[in-house]
Amino acid sequence: MSSIPERVLSLIEKSGMSHADFAQHIGLTEAQLTDSLDGPRGFSTVEVARIAQACQVSVKWLITGTEPPLAVAGRTTTGQAAAAVAVARQYAARRTDLVGLGYPQPWRPVSVSPGGGSYSDQGERLARKALSAVARTGHATHEGDLAELIEDVFGVDVAVDELGDGFDGLAAATHGAKLILLATTSNPARQRFTVAHELGHLLAEDDQEVHLDRDVFDPAQKKDPSEQRANAFASAFLMPEALLREAIARSGSLTRADHAALACDLMVTPEALAYRLLRLRIIDAGTCDRYKRMSAGEAADISGRGEEFERRSAASRTRRLPGLLLRDTHAAYEAGRATLRPYAGLIGVDVDELSRELEEQVGGGAS
Repeated sequence: MSSIPERVLSLIEKSGMSHADFAQHIGLTEAQLTDSLDGPRGFSTVEVARIAQACQVSVKWLITGTEPPLAVAGRTTTGQAAAAVAVARQYAARRTDLVGLGYPQPWRPVSVSPGGGSYSDQGERLARKALSAVARTGHATHEGDLAELIEDVFGVDVAVDELGDGFDGLAAATHGAKLILLATTSNPARQRFTVAHELGHLLAEDDQEVHLDRDVFDPAQKKDPSEQRANAFASAFLMPEALLREAIARSGSLTRADHAALACDLMVTPEALAYRLLRLRIIDAGTCDRYKRMSAGEAADISGRGEEFERRSAASRTRRLPGLLLRDTHAAYEAGRATLRPYAGLIGVDVDELSRELEEQVGGGAS
């Protein structure tokens, strides 16, 4: 497909629409669409943008025919993972378009020397570097919204969507986009571990395209070096050694109730905390075996924080749009560099309805 009309024609065929229906879908008459596909008329910049939005492809691909690696992955992955990659591909395409409008993603990686040691050691070193970056901004991983923290500190977009059971998340890295996509879940601690795990993949530059994680706790992952590193990163990032030792020194002990309270404070599972404490040799294997059997809900009940756990569970079941993408899409519209259509598409509302709402707000303010 060497031309824009050929690429548009392929999109029409893929959509299953008639030419008349497709033309109406993008705001053209059937005659105008025919002239653009076969005649000298061509497609205007606005029409290209509308087609890209309607067909969930990037403007860059429509104009140049060049696809980012994520788009290729979306065609070759099957099952629930394919649905996740399709969502990530849409977000990556939107960022690609924003880059062309002068809104690059503010990706801020951390630099770590390769060093020696195991992959787990590499993950811990990477986590210490990442925690230093967090501390410089006045944030802490156990305070506030972790997705917002990652967006603010590292410039990675974080989205949450309904991706089905058996899929935790993915990390996507294209030339212009860095994205973490998480599945909705009733287990907030698992979701937090997943977002930290995927951040570890991005900071370690694993795969350089798309890294799929159907189950971040799958024992089989222990055989994969990149998974070992990402898990060690997530553990150290969410449960910093200094913080753990300080908390235990302050309490003077680590009873079962103490363990439950600390898991709630750090918003991690009691099992993840037990394994982290074992690795740091703060507890022995027998204590780890006892404490790891505690569920997150049980820890919340023991600590008298059941309502807090329910609020967090409700939040982890809620869809979340990528914050940086949302901000920049709106900024492009406000600056007159883009129409309202991309922003309306991102938040999932009809563009005409959103336009009317904005006009009413302006009118109400003026009165």
